[in-house]
Amino acid sequence: MTTTPHHASGARPAVVDMDSWQSARDELLVREKAHTHAGDDLAAARRRLPMVEVDGSVEVTGPDGPVPFLDLFEGRDELLIYQHMWHDGAPHQGQCEGCTVAAWHLKDAAYLNARGVSLAIVTTGGWEEVAPYVAFMGYTQPWYSVRDAPAPIGGEMGNLACFLRDGDRVFLTYSTTGRGNEIAGPFHLLDLTPYGRGEAWEDNPQGWPQGQHACWYWRTDADGNSTWDGTSRPVPQWTRPGAGPVATLGRTGHHH
Repeated sequence: MTTTPHHASGARPAVVDMDSWQSARDELLVREKAHTHAGDDLAAARRRLPMVEVDGSVEVTGPDGPVPFLDLFEGRDELLIYQHMWHDGAPHQGQCEGCTVAAWHLKDAAYLNARGVSLAIVTTGGWEEVAPYVAFMGYTQPWYSVRDAPAPIGGEMGNLACFLRDGDRVFLTYSTTGRGNEIAGPFHLLDLTPYGRGEAWEDNPQGWPQGQHACWYWRTDADGNSTWDGTSRPVPQWTRPGAGPVATLGRTGHHH
């Protein structure tokens, strides 16, 4: 599998000596620090948001069958969930591309656990479909079906949501969607690189490699080319056991 995007010949940052580079870097650092401090201010505002009580006894379904949503806290006081979209009857490669990115980067909660935060992935898919998908992807975080659960536990998917527990009482404290979900993914790391994310909306220097559409990470064929056709699947699935380029690909009658 080839995953290196094509870059136009000669599209490179200017070459300077180390002192000149350091001067330019220091100038940018002033703006970066302001950005960081603005983010700190937003985080402080999040901690001051009010919260709304939800029913922690709502049943969700996992590998051990139906359990109350309260169990997802695993005894901790805080819970972060990612609400994974689901397309009934679709093959593995037909599941939500953007949610694949988020779930792929939330595979281990050791550092969250160290701060008293549990992590789970929930989805509206039926458990009989979700379980083999989780096994195929090699996910290690807890997954649950919230097919019959009301919002904000079930309902609309494609969100990150935070909950706080007070004994048996459960409260929704925060949620985000769209580009707010970028914290669960590689996007900020790509922002540090000279070619960035490679997306068409980016502000790039003249002559820089032409950006792809914003969904470059959704589906790629065996050569790493972004595409929507039946030869594609979310990027990490190419590493999964049995994910051949032909036999296990293609649309079905249930394709979304």
